[in-house]
Amino acid sequence: MTGRELVSSYLASFASADPEVIVSHVCEEFENNHVGLLGTNCKGRETYRQRLKGFLENFKNLRYTIEEIIEADDRVAVAYKMNAEDNKRPIEIQGAMFFTIQDGLISRRNDYWDGLSYLKQAGISS
Repeated sequence: MTGRELVSSYLASFASADPEVIVSHVCEEFENNHVGLLGTNCKGRETYRQRLKGFLENFKNLRYTIEEIIEADDRVAVAYKMNAEDNKRPIEIQGAMFFTIQDGLISRRNDYWDGLSYLKQAGISS
């Protein structure tokens, strides 16, 4: 599987709302980095699995749409649109993720996303 295929499968797996399906794409030492004030980072597949449970409970009907994807060696970059429901409100967030692939699994993800847009759509900020 190419890096592009792995990352595409990973992003599609969020629609399953199953943490086990999602974490099957990442390595044991996975680093999940959110670059922004609203996100929190974590390290390790097990910690990520536990965090996913709450994330998936908060964001129902979660779907990522890949708008652009670029692969270079062990790196994959994705511009995306995330759609979900948060407290029965539709949410649409644009962002970009940068992945590092190691031994056929994702070892690092850096996620840059529009936190202000989320706050406005969630009714938290105007």
